[in-house]
Amino acid sequence: MDKSDAVNVQTENVPVIDLNLTINENPVKLQVEPTARLVDILRDELQLTGTKISCGIGRCGACSVMIDGQLVNACLTMAYQADQTSITTIEGVSRDQEIDPIQKAFLEEGGFQCGYCTPGMVMAVKVLLEEVPVPTEEDIKMALSGNLCRCTGYGGIIRAVQRMAAENSEVR
Repeated sequence: MDKSDAVNVQTENVPVIDLNLTINENPVKLQVEPTARLVDILRDELQLTGTKISCGIGRCGACSVMIDGQLVNACLTMAYQADQTSITTIEGVSRDQEIDPIQKAFLEEGGFQCGYCTPGMVMAVKVLLEEVPVPTEEDIKMALSGNLCRCTGYGGIIRAVQRMAAENSEVR
């Protein structure tokens, strides 16, 4: 095809929506394409890079965040689905500049190696412990089944969650 055969393709304006969110307890208003992925909005528009992109198809859990208290894959969530919701990312897990007890347990029990999966794992554990404060090993494995770790073999991760479960049972 030479230049005389080229077709002039004019791109239409891409529609945008007003996106109103609460992210890590802070109100956020953006204009984005309705089908923009939440993970891209978090990372590219808001510089919340703790939420990782790995598989991009919802199989690894590295992009896990909480939307209205439910664990979701941000790579599969479109902007229009997140409008008017409350989102917690790994950056919002810690309060007052101190690490969350789950993060501390991961550190002390060797629950991470390269750290790439850690944000998603911590988010999954946070949701688990909110729903089941003293989970069984089966509960833990089920809660982490949507999160892949290629480094640790899960031993340290499971020990970290069991430690949190033991601490929760002492409080009861």
